[in-house]
Amino acid sequence: MPKNSILFSSRAPIGYVAIADNDLCTNQGFKSVVPNDNINPLFVYYLLKFNKDKIEGLGSGTTFKEVSGTTMKNVIVKVPETIEEQRRISSILDAIDKKIELNQEINNNLEQQAQLLFKSWFVDFEPFNGSIPSDWEVVPLEKIVDFQNGYAFKSKELLNEPSSDCYQVFKQGHISRGGGFIPDGTKSWYPKRLASKLERFVLKKGDILMAMTDMKDNVAILGNTAIMPFDNEYIVNQRVGHIRANGYKGITYPFIYLLTNSTNFLTNLRSRANSGVQVNLSSTEIKVSQTVLPSEKVNMAFSEITLPMFEAIISNQLENQQLAQLRDTLLPKLMSGELDVSNIVL
Repeated sequence: MPKNSILFSSRAPIGYVAIADNDLCTNQGFKSVVPNDNINPLFVYYLLKFNKDKIEGLGSGTTFKEVSGTTMKNVIVKVPETIEEQRRISSILDAIDKKIELNQEINNNLEQQAQLLFKSWFVDFEPFNGSIPSDWEVVPLEKIVDFQNGYAFKSKELLNEPSSDCYQVFKQGHISRGGGFIPDGTKSWYPKRLASKLERFVLKKGDILMAMTDMKDNVAILGNTAIMPFDNEYIVNQRVGHIRANGYKGITYPFIYLLTNSTNFLTNLRSRANSGVQVNLSSTEIKVSQTVLPSEKVNMAFSEITLPMFEAIISNQLENQQLAQLRDTLLPKLMSGELDVSNIVL
């Protein structure tokens, strides 16, 4: 396929879209679109995103759905007559996506800096002449955090689409490999009217969420954690550990997050997991995990540096959520011609 071809996954799952940066080959799981000279490739990218559900509904198959080449060719779409109008439409959406990507790059850089600082101070002890200071302690994790398991929801109570008054359910699919929050993770919602006695499972900004289950043959996220960037929007599911810094000796959530995703901590914790078809962490094993606890003075100094970094990360995550909502609102209006783009200057 030539550069600027639009790649559309046609099975398992249907609907992933990408633009080829270079000439490439694809397997049978793609139906690719090669725009002619009268069609803007970036417009086709967003056009396919807009028509994803429509195309997915045309899939057929028993084990998994697949969209055939013939079906793909016969999909009816609305395309502006001029390439200039196509470019105007795609430029609006692309500007939003580029800002989202920039925010994510900034966040990745900030987190990498925080990880390096954590390693320098609390693994290599570089500011302390390479050894643990005498006034530091070795304590179980439960001394510096409050810990609880998530709630076991009844599947019949969960919603597949959000309503006006519900919590999104935080599941393991929201935790990335190596640590971090995935906003587009597994999506279920729970009505707030059913949650009157579940307030302790409602998540606050700065809460830490830990994956407690993984597959034995492919341990990817066991023990990894994510920081919750939102207040009162999520409620935590079972097999996710809910961790909250209790403020002991000035410990704050950046320290807990960086600790729980550090190599030494994870290696030790995973070695104590119960193994079967799945590997599982028990609440007890998590809470008794030993960690070096710095002095309050050092903790406060570390927080002074890292809290602003993670607050900036959270701010960018919130902005990205708003930008994604704006993009998703504009997409159908731009593709349908509801919004006039004739005054957009390219």
